[in-house]
Amino acid sequence: MVDSPREGKLARSPDFVQLIDMASESVGGKIVFATDDFFAPAENLIKSDSPRGEEHRYTQFGRWKDGWETRRRRTPGHDWCIVKLGIRGTIRGLDVDISHFAGDHAPRVSIQAANVDEDKEPAVPPRGPRMGVAATAEELEAVAKLHSGDWDVLVPRTVLRPGTPASGHNYFLVNSQQKWTHVRLNIFPDGGVARLRVYGVGHKDWAAADPKEPVDLAAMASGGACVGFSNALFGHPNRIIGVGQPRSAADGWVTARRPDRPPVLQCDETGALLVLGGEWAVFRLSHPGVVTHVEIDTTHFKGSSPASCRLDGCILTAQEEEDLVRQQWEPPGHRWKALLPATQLLPSAAQVFDSLTPELQDVVTHARLTICPDGGVGRLRLRGFPSSICLLRPRDKPMMRFSVKAGFRAGL
Repeated sequence: MVDSPREGKLARSPDFVQLIDMASESVGGKIVFATDDFFAPAENLIKSDSPRGEEHRYTQFGRWKDGWETRRRRTPGHDWCIVKLGIRGTIRGLDVDISHFAGDHAPRVSIQAANVDEDKEPAVPPRGPRMGVAATAEELEAVAKLHSGDWDVLVPRTVLRPGTPASGHNYFLVNSQQKWTHVRLNIFPDGGVARLRVYGVGHKDWAAADPKEPVDLAAMASGGACVGFSNALFGHPNRIIGVGQPRSAADGWVTARRPDRPPVLQCDETGALLVLGGEWAVFRLSHPGVVTHVEIDTTHFKGSSPASCRLDGCILTAQEEEDLVRQQWEPPGHRWKALLPATQLLPSAAQVFDSLTPELQDVVTHARLTICPDGGVGRLRLRGFPSSICLLRPRDKPMMRFSVKAGFRAGL
């Protein structure tokens, strides 16, 4: 068993859904094995989009389902599948989504996990397109070498709640500091699951990183996280440190229009908009380091990009961060040092700026992005070099705490 007595506890209001889905196909997750894929293949479990329901659509095997659905079992045992995570890391929570599976959903599930060294993975035959089939003897023999039945239990056998036809989320809180590479989803005895989301924090092997190559110090896939923000109309700021390019305006951070804007907007002699205030988000870097380049991507925000932005950095210990979360991130101004001065932004464009840091040679653990006056950002990349002289916090500390100013509205 894993190292917490609270594994498998059902979470009613899960903050962890703002973290990265480490099993998603969009970050490299893949299905290694499934006992059966008769009505719908297990690959559907890790799709990045939400499940759909098409009541009158049928295949040669039966009713079409946007998820994984096995045949009605008539032999001893139960069905299960193995997912290789696209990102190795710490799992904070799980979502077993059975939306649109009314009457066909798996009644019970359990979830196990393991940290499997890449050189110890058995050669499981490639799956290819699958429907109407069960696992072959060759596949069963190969996957048996993983001994997945002995993996650590994250969620013990649990009855699933159907929810509503279009919203069948079953959330489970995981409180373990271990790093995982694979999860095993067990369904009892058979049935369907629309999506399996494995939310967590990535873990990067910094010792293996090339010290001469800059890396994205804020990337969520490496352990970066938003720990405070002023406003979010649509999308959590964690999205802007996600994997890959923004897929749409829904895949970013959008603030509400600031009501304190002047009735008639004006610009100064440089063309900068004359407005007071702005919206901000604070990020804990995945590793203390020196930021050399700042990339702000407003792709898809053609009419709602910010007019300008600035970036500041500072060094904080774990205790200082916790204190500032309680204070809603209002530290003394001298703690923040400019990494990027106020800079105008273009709509629907990716812009890269040189940081002031190469001149200052300042190591930072946290960065604060301020956009003026409001708007949407698709991605933030803080490229630079990790520093080994500023390990001020345990990397295994839970990443779920953040603060938000009054006025936050849950969005996309």
